[in-house]
Amino acid sequence: MGGTKVVVYGLSTEGYSIACQMAIKGADVFIIDESAHMAISLKSEIAKTYPNVASLKEDEPLLGVEPIDVAISHSEYLFFAPRIRKTGQETKMEIHSKFKDATSAIKQGGSVIYNLPTGIGGNNETISLLEHVTGLEVGKGISYFYYPLGTKNQTPEIIGSFNGKADEKLAKLLEIDKKEKKFVTISSSELLHAIKILSQFSGFSSILEVCKFAQDDKTRNDLMFAEFKNFFLDDMTNGLYDLRSLGTSLEGAGAMMYLVNGSIKGIEGYIKRLIDEIRSTLKKNELKASRIRVALVWTQDAYEMRGDKVDMLNSLVIKLRDYIGDVEIHQSPSFDLFHSDKTTIVVACSKSDYEKISKTGKGTDLITIKTNPLCEILQ
Repeated sequence: MGGTKVVVYGLSTEGYSIACQMAIKGADVFIIDESAHMAISLKSEIAKTYPNVASLKEDEPLLGVEPIDVAISHSEYLFFAPRIRKTGQETKMEIHSKFKDATSAIKQGGSVIYNLPTGIGGNNETISLLEHVTGLEVGKGISYFYYPLGTKNQTPEIIGSFNGKADEKLAKLLEIDKKEKKFVTISSSELLHAIKILSQFSGFSSILEVCKFAQDDKTRNDLMFAEFKNFFLDDMTNGLYDLRSLGTSLEGAGAMMYLVNGSIKGIEGYIKRLIDEIRSTLKKNELKASRIRVALVWTQDAYEMRGDKVDMLNSLVIKLRDYIGDVEIHQSPSFDLFHSDKTTIVVACSKSDYEKISKTGKGTDLITIKTNPLCEILQ
């Protein structure tokens, strides 16, 4: 791998993770910080010292930098792993703008590896854009690969390649734990990713829909033994961006579209049920909304490629403020959470946040709601 020139566009968690793996293998790696408009040299010792973007940003070690265009023009492999924060129709515009920025300086013979999910057939548009920006033909003057990076740093076992053509050098760069990568056509890799995402969300939404019927305490207690009691809102939104991408790539009202829309509706329905549970908790405890403070505790990774968790959290805040004026966001459970003249309802949005609340909040007078399928309430 020594000397292979690699650029990762996007100082995202997922982009930084693969950049570190390649740097440790001896590749010559630059990672592009879009916000600072510069390419940072990522040496092996830096990759070993700083395991994630947050630690790198916090310590601000002295790093070699280069203009973005210079780094990209010298690269053999360009990975496109930006942070996307726009929603709805604006998402595509943000991606297109960043993709043009990333690929305009690439030279003939270079390879582009696209790391965002596209849905079915989405790569065709990206390939057209790449050819338009570079003036090079994919498969001849430039190579193109589809490799959608998962949340929680999951990397696919397969690489989508134009005409299914293998690239052994790329396979070695991406090989982790001696697991070899398999090359398939881009259309096949899109379908395999769609199967993975649909399987994940149809499982989630089935649990959420069935748990609606557990309304009395006896039934809820019976279901507490199930594994899904440790499945929180944070887990439900992992890959929601991929699901939406899949939905926008489909046409008509076929069964697959029903699966996508049904899963999205299932999560939206869960949010409504969570808010109803908070309201019924106020009634049961005879608490006035003006005497309540809601603390949403959801420790999020600010550097993730996908912005669906940020979006979900903001949406939850807006919906709750229709009923309760005092709604706060906490990125981690801290002790100031528990000191207030109001009754505090703590909403734990992930398993790790709930565990921290359980430790720091012992002996305090608060109501905790777990955002699991049963909306468990602990007083």
